[in-house]
Amino acid sequence: MTMHFQERTDIQSWGRVGKRVHRVAQPRFPVDVRRWNRLAESGLAVGSRRSYSDVCLCDGGQIVDMTGLDRFITFDPATGVLVAEAGVTIDALLKTLVPLGYFVAVTPGTRFVTLGGAVANDVHGKNHHWSGTFGRHVRGLVLERSTEGTLLVGPDAHHELFGATVGGLGLTGIITEVELQLQRIESSQLDVETVPCQNLAEVCHELEASDGFEHSVAWVDCTASGESVGRGIVTRANWARDGILDPHGPAKRSMPTDRVGALLNPLSLRAFNRLYHARSKLRQRRTRSHYNAFLYPLDSILHWNRLYGREGFYQFQCVVPDRAGQGAVRELLKQIAKSGEGSFLAVLKRFGDVPSPGLLSFPMPGLTLALDFRNRGQATVDLLARLDSVVLEAGGRHYPAKDMRLPVEAFRQGYPTLESFSRLIDPRCRSDFWKKVTA
Repeated sequence: MTMHFQERTDIQSWGRVGKRVHRVAQPRFPVDVRRWNRLAESGLAVGSRRSYSDVCLCDGGQIVDMTGLDRFITFDPATGVLVAEAGVTIDALLKTLVPLGYFVAVTPGTRFVTLGGAVANDVHGKNHHWSGTFGRHVRGLVLERSTEGTLLVGPDAHHELFGATVGGLGLTGIITEVELQLQRIESSQLDVETVPCQNLAEVCHELEASDGFEHSVAWVDCTASGESVGRGIVTRANWARDGILDPHGPAKRSMPTDRVGALLNPLSLRAFNRLYHARSKLRQRRTRSHYNAFLYPLDSILHWNRLYGREGFYQFQCVVPDRAGQGAVRELLKQIAKSGEGSFLAVLKRFGDVPSPGLLSFPMPGLTLALDFRNRGQATVDLLARLDSVVLEAGGRHYPAKDMRLPVEAFRQGYPTLESFSRLIDPRCRSDFWKKVTA
């Protein structure tokens, strides 16, 4: 007996740019996944599809939706080691384990990603300078390979394959289980400090001065120009040492339609950015915040990606090394301001030198800038191409999980371990992203 695949035309990445046709199966048990490995046709296993790019798409092929494998297997409250199926979301994990005093050591900006997806994209958070990437806290994986069957891989077992799987974009096989080391917390609250900054130099100075904080991030006004280029707000936080351990609740709001996209225009972008920066000066410098508000602000609105309209949006995220850091980011912001495109969500973080086990892991020591651009057709694509040139000249790289139109040459330049990784791909696995960058 094999899995049933249903043809669907509604499968998209989180950026909602373009539609593709997939045949989708939804297994409930690992044995169903093993059966898929015996099929003649290739495809891709995916989680919640919170990637903005085509790493989670396989046009005309088969997708194995892993969200049905969502069971906790074991948890040791003495050590904080969790074993769970790959379809478990960080959302479900936190609801269960925050009351016991545990949190994921590294989390992206949404709690709706699956553990398998977090491994495959080797996600990072606001604490890279402290804790590195998600993959550093993975103790082991159960991986289904079409060539070898079921394998236990980890730092000490099949370590080369483990390194390819962490950040491997789902191309080395199907992750069915994850063994994860969690972080101990004493409260579900964080002590937060907010610092408004007048330009990029001040933002970068405050980020560099945030080493004593586990979490740090900056919002940047990408519409500012002249001496105000890069003005923004640095927010940094440490876990509180006291307080209750209450998990987050459900989102109370939802974006009901994509018709509001017409409201996103250069005028509204400039007005929003100016108002948001001005309001920061009125905020209390030090506050206490629940983890949900600080780490997952966008999760408070379900389907927020509809905000950008039916055409969807592009996300652009790059990292530029320390030697080029501030100058390259300034040039990126100048190009954006000059274009008039703008972004509501312009986020700047500083990566530390904590290495990841993944061959294709995105972070490197330096500054990482992430932005969302409403899809306005060729004008947006042309702007992104200009930003690519700045990144390549600076010796930086792009984040495959975020970039729908990542150029082949940019990917190859940014990831020098590509040849080593390619040898470890499962021949059964393919994605639109991989087809594009290896064409």
